[in-house]
Amino acid sequence: MSLVKDATVLTDEVNVVRPVAQKRRGRRDNLAGYLFMSPWLAGFLLLTAGPMIASLYYAFTDYNLFAAPKWVGLHNFTTMFDDPRWQKSVQVTLKYVVIGTPLKLLLALGVALLLNQSRRGQGLYRAAFYAPSLIGASVSVGFVWRAIFSDNAVVDKGLGSLGLNLGGWIGDPDLILYSLVALTVWQFGAPMVIFLAGLKQVPRELYEAAAVDGAGPLRRFWSITLPMISPVLFFNVLLESIHSFQIFGSAYVVSNTFCGPSDATLVYTCYLYQKGFQQSQMGFAAAMAWMLLLAVALVTAVLFWSQKKWVHYEEDVK
Repeated sequence: MSLVKDATVLTDEVNVVRPVAQKRRGRRDNLAGYLFMSPWLAGFLLLTAGPMIASLYYAFTDYNLFAAPKWVGLHNFTTMFDDPRWQKSVQVTLKYVVIGTPLKLLLALGVALLLNQSRRGQGLYRAAFYAPSLIGASVSVGFVWRAIFSDNAVVDKGLGSLGLNLGGWIGDPDLILYSLVALTVWQFGAPMVIFLAGLKQVPRELYEAAAVDGAGPLRRFWSITLPMISPVLFFNVLLESIHSFQIFGSAYVVSNTFCGPSDATLVYTCYLYQKGFQQSQMGFAAAMAWMLLLAVALVTAVLFWSQKKWVHYEEDVK
């Protein structure tokens, strides 16, 4: 009996010691994990969270980089809404987003549909169409684009040969914004690759069954392709919309006068740059930045709300 009691006591002690050891081991693992994460955490706190908190404070102050910020409350925001150039920047940016984003996605989807078919040299075509996205909106691309759309340049002469004598787009207030739209549409490679990946996941059996039932190409595209790639379409719409609101480099370089003739390319970020770094109104610029963040958040919320009506996920099909 004593041996049984001793064994029972020993078992109880082991059961008590084991959770303690497991907790110590878990704490050591967590500590190691935090140590590995510490560079990212330091970067996030110093380069992202810290500047965001500071800019939120500056948005309610009068701050010019050379004197201590002075609290002014909502003055920057009320002044912003009454500023005609701010209103112009909002109009130009919305026009760019509404025109450029759908055109870019339509072209990306169209090319992806073509590349989804088996053909010789398919890899070469994919690389060629994707290459402009690798370049990005760099300064060199902006200078080349400005040269192409200038007076008596390639685009002007090409359209002139077709009987469309529009002149140089860069100096025309009615056309210069469309040169920026053409630039973003030309760089459709990234969403094209995403669309192509989504098209590869559509079961071929669905198309074969639809063809047997007599469905034509348009019907198959509308009833099969679009619903099946709707999550990919939603992702591309969301991502490209956010990118369009952030346009700066191409508008800065392509426009000879920084914001184009008659403020035709005065996009939101360019006006923010003018206020913050050219006119030293950093408080006003911070308020503009937070308004842009709220606008992007609102657009994102609307897209996520609307996805319930047109985005079909795999679990919804099941």
